Amino acid sequence: MENYNFNINANHTYDAIVIGSGITGGWAAKELCEKGLKTLVLEKGRMVEHVKDYITANKDTWDEEFRGQISYQEMEQQHVQARSGYINAFSKHFFANDAENPYQEIQRFDWFRGNQVGGRSITWGRHTYRWSDLDFEANAKEGIAIDWPIRYKDIAPWYSYVEKFIGVAGEKRNLAHLPDGDFLKPLEMNCIEKHFAAKVQNSFDARPVMMGRVAHLTETKPWHTALGRGTCQNRNRCGRGCPFGAYFSSNAATLPAANKTGNLTLRPFSIVHSIILDKNTNKATGVRVIDAETNAITEFYAKIIFLCASTLASTQLLLHSSNERYPHGLGNESGELGHNLMDHHHNVGAMGSFEGLQDSYYKGRKPAGLFIPKYVNLNEKTKQANFKRGFNYQAGDAVRASWNRGVNEVGVGGNFKDALMKPGEWSMSMMAFGEVLPYHENKVTLHPTLKDKWGIPQLVIDAGFKDNEWNMRKKMKEDAGEMFEKAGFKNIKTFDNPTALGNSIHEMGTARMGKDPKTSVLNEHNQIHGIPNVFVTDGSCMVSSNSVNPSLTYMALTARAVDFAVSELKKNNL
Repeated sequence: MENYNFNINANHTYDAIVIGSGITGGWAAKELCEKGLKTLVLEKGRMVEHVKDYITANKDTWDEEFRGQISYQEMEQQHVQARSGYINAFSKHFFANDAENPYQEIQRFDWFRGNQVGGRSITWGRHTYRWSDLDFEANAKEGIAIDWPIRYKDIAPWYSYVEKFIGVAGEKRNLAHLPDGDFLKPLEMNCIEKHFAAKVQNSFDARPVMMGRVAHLTETKPWHTALGRGTCQNRNRCGRGCPFGAYFSSNAATLPAANKTGNLTLRPFSIVHSIILDKNTNKATGVRVIDAETNAITEFYAKIIFLCASTLASTQLLLHSSNERYPHGLGNESGELGHNLMDHHHNVGAMGSFEGLQDSYYKGRKPAGLFIPKYVNLNEKTKQANFKRGFNYQAGDAVRASWNRGVNEVGVGGNFKDALMKPGEWSMSMMAFGEVLPYHENKVTLHPTLKDKWGIPQLVIDAGFKDNEWNMRKKMKEDAGEMFEKAGFKNIKTFDNPTALGNSIHEMGTARMGKDPKTSVLNEHNQIHGIPNVFVTDGSCMVSSNSVNPSLTYMALTARAVDFAVSELKKNNL
């Protein structure tokens, strides 16, 4: 990823400004640039160059001083990530310094941030699923929150458009509540996973077991190779950055595609302080930016602004962009800005060992496991009495114990060492992800006095799970154990280790879409109601949360919104 244009126009004026360079920011940049608009991408953090800056991608455990663990001093600097166990010496540089980027918690909320070019697209889980009308219609049918302003038919062609470009490995299963997509060949199950899948599907109605649908290239198309992307090598070191470009990231795909047009200007170390509004036209004219290295303040101007900073960062910026016209946050006529914060809840499931197939093994370390789509509350037959919505199982894979099992075994001498060179027993684990409802009281606000080092008010987060989620978790755990029993596993252990909101790193809501400006922040095209040239397309726009990774929906909404924005610009409507 070389030869980016970092040179700012003398008059600081562009056709479009994109705030953020992660999954949605990269897509906004690609689409705007390919449609001919001179586009400035503003990134809060440092530059990350594809391949070159994946500094731990080829390191082994013994290459790090503490075998991959981070020091106590590093834990203090990244305490949010450290307390959740998500970072290590191989990935720490792709997560924010929490001490330098503080926020306040009324209830614990794990806010994971990737302040760098590429954002969290470098470290995301890559599970990639379409939503269906079961999800887009759920709020309206159940009288919860507000209705989505779109349906599956509105976004389906954009799902296809995104899937073809990013490359999604998956298999078609013809499920109405989990629509098929434009897939590359799926990853392959190992023998135990095939056994488990067959037993579960024979023992339970409507519980198909498939490989996870993930944004990994299992084969390449011409548009992939044109960007220098190759196929997945099954190393499972994805959180360090993929030097093969096999998994989708802004760094490997959308930003290089935008750069090829000659229309992109990229500016890292750019902290967007606020969006500037012309009170006479009620349109945004540009943004005010603090240089993270020099603290200099600069203004940049554009006809269109795409806010893609990530859910909470975008809402923080909108709240901080208040003015005489919008005293409670830019575009916040409804009072809903900051409310309806969602995530998923997980860390519940089961594990067990399997005594058979001792003569079989597997090759490589594939980057995804099994996936079981939600099967409750799909219809009257599957309706649950004590909770709404549903859950899926992922992070499920079968492995054989390796030599490191010797750490917990008693033995010495040559025979013991020789035994460890042979594969151990088979084991398998499976974890569920459940939907969180959009509660109005789950919210974020700006602290009245506490600010960060750049003078921007700290975000205050007050959000937690409620009875619906706690009731759902009981079934998530019980069903996982039952499936292992039916599949003939031994030593089955169920687990439920609840974490805080944010821990699934799927935060959504706080600037939701809607049909009515009185109850929503954005319209069906992701425009702020009343400010037609500002679009918000990251997770903050979501109206409900489903139970699957939402990133594909973010990307599809972004591509769709850019298409609309450019069309409106050509009509002089913006």
